Amino acid sequence: MLSARRLLSFGHMTMHALATAFLLAVAPTRPLTFDDLYHPLQKLDFSAPPAPVWVSDTHFLWPRAEGDDAFTVMRVEALSGRAEPLFDLARAEAGLVEAGADPKEARTAARRKSYAMGDAADALLLEAGGDLYHLHLGTHAVRRLTRTAGTEEQAALSPDGRRVAFVRDHDLYVVETAGGRERRLTTDGSENVLNGKLDWVYQEEVYGRGKFRAFWWSPDGARLAFLRLDETRVPRYTLVDELPYRPALQTYPYPKAGDPNPVARLGVADAARGGLAWMDLLAPAADEPLVVDVSWTPDSRRVAFQVQNREQTWLDLNLADAATGRSRRVLRETTRAWVEPHGSPRWLADGSFLWLSERTGWKHLYHHAADGSLRRALTSGEWEVRELHGVDQRAGAAYLSTTERGPRGLDVYRLTLADGARTLLTPDRGTHAPHFAPSFALWTDTWSTVAQPPVVRLVQADGTVARVVDERAAERLRGFRFLAPEALQVPTRDGGVMEAWLFKPEDFDPSRRYPVIQYTYAGPHAPRAIDKWDAEHLFHQLVLQKGVVVWVCDNRTASGKGAVSTWPIYQRAGEPELSDIEDGVAWLRRQPWVDAARIGIRGHSYGGFMAAYALTHGTSFAMGIAGSPVTDWRDYDSIYTERIMRLPAHNPDGYRRTSPALAAAALHGKLLLYHGLMDDNVHPQNATQLAHALQQAGKPFRLMTYARTLHAFTDPGVVRHWRALMLDFVAETLGGAP
Repeated sequence: MLSARRLLSFGHMTMHALATAFLLAVAPTRPLTFDDLYHPLQKLDFSAPPAPVWVSDTHFLWPRAEGDDAFTVMRVEALSGRAEPLFDLARAEAGLVEAGADPKEARTAARRKSYAMGDAADALLLEAGGDLYHLHLGTHAVRRLTRTAGTEEQAALSPDGRRVAFVRDHDLYVVETAGGRERRLTTDGSENVLNGKLDWVYQEEVYGRGKFRAFWWSPDGARLAFLRLDETRVPRYTLVDELPYRPALQTYPYPKAGDPNPVARLGVADAARGGLAWMDLLAPAADEPLVVDVSWTPDSRRVAFQVQNREQTWLDLNLADAATGRSRRVLRETTRAWVEPHGSPRWLADGSFLWLSERTGWKHLYHHAADGSLRRALTSGEWEVRELHGVDQRAGAAYLSTTERGPRGLDVYRLTLADGARTLLTPDRGTHAPHFAPSFALWTDTWSTVAQPPVVRLVQADGTVARVVDERAAERLRGFRFLAPEALQVPTRDGGVMEAWLFKPEDFDPSRRYPVIQYTYAGPHAPRAIDKWDAEHLFHQLVLQKGVVVWVCDNRTASGKGAVSTWPIYQRAGEPELSDIEDGVAWLRRQPWVDAARIGIRGHSYGGFMAAYALTHGTSFAMGIAGSPVTDWRDYDSIYTERIMRLPAHNPDGYRRTSPALAAAALHGKLLLYHGLMDDNVHPQNATQLAHALQQAGKPFRLMTYARTLHAFTDPGVVRHWRALMLDFVAETLGGAP
């Protein structure tokens, strides 16, 4: 069996990184305290700065906080750093009031963190009192665009700036920015029929959490592609806010595994003249098709859309004539498990396109001809292209984020399209998140490591750092002692390798025996043992102060080592994850400084499921903290669950075997269960079902619920209580080193 390999935590350092490490080492520091992290009024902010928004090749926008959720958006000259407000706030507010906005609402509208802008970046939209206003940045002229009792949602300027599209009362509208003429493009919107706006499950599992807009302007601004979602048959779920004297109900459509999904149609509306054309999805109704991506070809004549069957075992890229709706299939993707979408095709001048695919088990970049035939693979190997950021066609180059140097980090590369040659642009080890100027001559890099909060730097085309834009979060940490982890590779029983972080207390003594708490997420392709800043490691500093070792070990399906690493969970979520997690525990038990009787596990969401599963399907852990867990996959949403587990009717035994609630009688160890009572993602029903089953089995456990709390805990008072609850439970059940 392989022995664990000890690795360097930071890899090769540049002079900037060495200087940062030197400052951390020599500056007087103190331990982080609970109040430093969680006091509602005193807590320190170590979060990532906002991502800059490029508006030209030389300038980007950057919000400057003014307090009380008020911001001034600055227009920053990239190379010099000189900044000025994007517009005169006083003139904009006065213009809004003159156009009919309430003065208080005008002030709020003008002081937002971001705005909807057109491609020319010479105008933006403001929303005040439920109506839309158009602000020209050069003249500060304000035009009121709407005057209705209904609220305009998801508003977006056309690329040419001539029109604004929005959703009102579930229908799609456009209004001209010059004359204010309004046109209604759809007429059948209702509580059950959504035109141009996503429902809960589509935004959560397909287009991105919080992204509800479901319409797409053509490049010439003449048409709108949009989704129509019919939720008539989708079951409703009800959450209860128990805090008011008269409890308030929140009822919304939520399809669980096996339930009817919203029925999707893809339409194209003529923004100038009205009229609709419906695109042929090229999928029979029996496939219950999902429309998972929509975009346009550069000539604005065709809609490129991606369709999957309900269980997501295939994905088709189709092209439809925007005028007639006639479609043809360009290509089909399949794997031996499920297929995930990876963004729109990137069209090249000759009509060919670049395409990301996991067809080999590793996500790579491919060049396809216009008819869909493969020209060549531009990248290959046992690493991933995580994202295609853009294509500079004049230079014949693409810009990528990849794991080529290892799965713990994320680097930016420039790829030459002619020969596939790659140039590394980010020599510093860690995780890099780039945002490029339109010409790719400049870009910003948000860079962090496991021990360094994010730093934003301005970078030139060749990767040379021009200046530091923002390093306030990193500077705040320099006054504190942050105990960085050791990087390890740990063997599995069948010869595999897992990546791990090992955090040890400051006064660690290898002659003593320590309890260990494992922090996990464990979900497919969602690693935690990565070289990236993670606020959870701040909480771990407090755990270390209790004399408890912190263990972060990615089971292979969560490793980020290609789609191929995730496929073992197909139809049996929980089983391969626990096998790997227990192999990690076996390695811990072989260490002379580990108290094998005091090992625990904690996680939230999928990690909460994994903690509950580990305590009901194994005996490796003395305690567990299961936060907002799925406790029966039949309780979770259709699109995510069926991708992994298939329909319940097709995999009944898999659903039964993987349910912590159905295995409650086998609970081993002390369990703390917590859940937000307004969790619209993983419903509190999950915790209730597990709690009831444990009660019926006569198993002791603890349960904490949080009123008016969603899946992510954000209320400062709730966060403070929740963090203290977990810290106290760890100290009580595991204790410190003897």
